[in-house]
Amino acid sequence: MLSRTASSLYWLGRYIERADFFARLIEATVRLDVMSSRPAGEVAWSSALAVTETEVDFAAHGGTLTQTDVVRFLTVDTSHPGSVIRCLDRARNNAKAVRTALSREAWTAINRAWLVFESRSQVGDAAQTLRLVESVKNETRGFEGAVHQMLRNQSHWFIRLGQAVERADNTARLLDVKYHILLPEGEAVGGIVDRDQWTTILQVVSAVTAYRWLYSDGLTPANVIDLLIASHDLPRSLTASADTTVELLGLLAERTGSHGEADRMARMRAARLGRTRSGEVIASGLHQYLQAFIRENGQLHEAIGRQFRFG
Repeated sequence: MLSRTASSLYWLGRYIERADFFARLIEATVRLDVMSSRPAGEVAWSSALAVTETEVDFAAHGGTLTQTDVVRFLTVDTSHPGSVIRCLDRARNNAKAVRTALSREAWTAINRAWLVFESRSQVGDAAQTLRLVESVKNETRGFEGAVHQMLRNQSHWFIRLGQAVERADNTARLLDVKYHILLPEGEAVGGIVDRDQWTTILQVVSAVTAYRWLYSDGLTPANVIDLLIASHDLPRSLTASADTTVELLGLLAERTGSHGEADRMARMRAARLGRTRSGEVIASGLHQYLQAFIRENGQLHEAIGRQFRFG
């Protein structure tokens, strides 16, 4: 496989995963702000920008911390390179470059996701926003289902590798922002707002039911942190994403004969996560741990590019 083809497939996976995460984040923030027993207001929308590291860009656009302005910025603003529409546009461009490497179903799902935003410049009220992000989620799920029906070859593995790397980054950022920023000053840890916010975190990663299955002692921050960091069974956890990355790099190495820095980094990270205990992480500093993970994930991304000569 040509290196530019591998790069396009990898980035296709990353951009689709990023668009899906943004849609999930917006949905959860709308519910936290509008449907919570105590609407979070500016704090909720500030946290959404913090998760996506777009506070500076949003301020430069002159928007206000309201649902209307933040949702528009994160979804349909074509001048913002991280918006959902731009992610889907980049995903579609990468897909076009490797059209013959994709199944018809995978290409159709990407195209349908992109068409959700055709001629759309506004998002509307909360109900309209929820319908929009649900449409995005439906199409990205359709793409993921189509990928899982593809041949287990390099095309399949590079797409999933991009998804795994992006997923790990998103989960780490989401967990870090909740722990340090989201709870308003004066609100009690374990209070109504705190519980609503931890539930929102679980909703973003589709883990509400999983949490109830695994933990019988109610909703606690320590258990949520344990689930999102250390669970091998939750697909969006840091550990599961790391396990998937090791598996995919191994399959690519067998097929291409390309072993290198990325394989070593991924295996070391997975082994370390396998020994991680959430209580120790919290005691030593969750923020520091997650920031280190995000930096390491970025270094792994760069190593993948070098190993497969993305250019």
